Amino acid sequence: MPTEVQPRAQSPYRESATSDGVFLENVTRTYSDRRGAAVEALAGVSLGVEHGELLAVVGPSGCGKTTLLELICGLQAPDGGSITCAPAVLMPQRDLLLPWLSARDNAALALRVAGLSRTEAGRRAAALFAQLGLDGFEGAHPQELSGGMRQRVAFLRTLLAGKPVLCLDEPFGALDAITRGEMQDWLSQTLAREPRTVVLVTHDVEEAIVLADRVAVLSPRPGRVIEELEIDLARPRARTDAEVIALRERALIALGLGVRA
Repeated sequence: MPTEVQPRAQSPYRESATSDGVFLENVTRTYSDRRGAAVEALAGVSLGVEHGELLAVVGPSGCGKTTLLELICGLQAPDGGSITCAPAVLMPQRDLLLPWLSARDNAALALRVAGLSRTEAGRRAAALFAQLGLDGFEGAHPQELSGGMRQRVAFLRTLLAGKPVLCLDEPFGALDAITRGEMQDWLSQTLAREPRTVVLVTHDVEEAIVLADRVAVLSPRPGRVIEELEIDLARPRARTDAEVIALRERALIALGLGVRA
């Protein structure tokens, strides 16, 4: 189930009622590991995501990408700096569908939490199934759905939470390459119909270039923004386009994985 932002009093996190964007200024975050040792996850991160923009965040494992999403959603508090954000909802990497509920009832969970009856919540969810390529699967249970379909149900549940900011944590990371490509195209088309401000965390640099308006590259832990790439390319974007390949190489070089001329 999506986890909603809970505002904190006297905190450097502020939920904004006047902006649909996300703004981080010099944010730091340190936590204790299982042995009680201090782990600096993020150091001096400043980012801005304007209304309707999709920002992709890439970086090596352990660089604080998931921590960044949880900070934006108010699930953690920064130790330093400030965050101003419109109400946000997190879609984790695992779909977390409840096996005893139908696809329709899983999608409607956020509406049920908001106080709607099962009938009304189910009606609102079912109205979007065809639009998201799920027509005819409203009554199916998670174990009857493919991986891509399960992710669509999870994304629909996230959309129905009604928040202007979506934080997506490796939403397609567990899918095979063919299904992942199909889901990337589907997400781009869906956001064109249902605009939101989106922060997408991904390990897939090509995915970031194909989907995003801008890509932020984080350093190894503690995560710092070491490069931002503007993706000023028309959609849809072919993975074989020269511009896409060039931007992918720039991101890989920033990560220390590309070949410099």
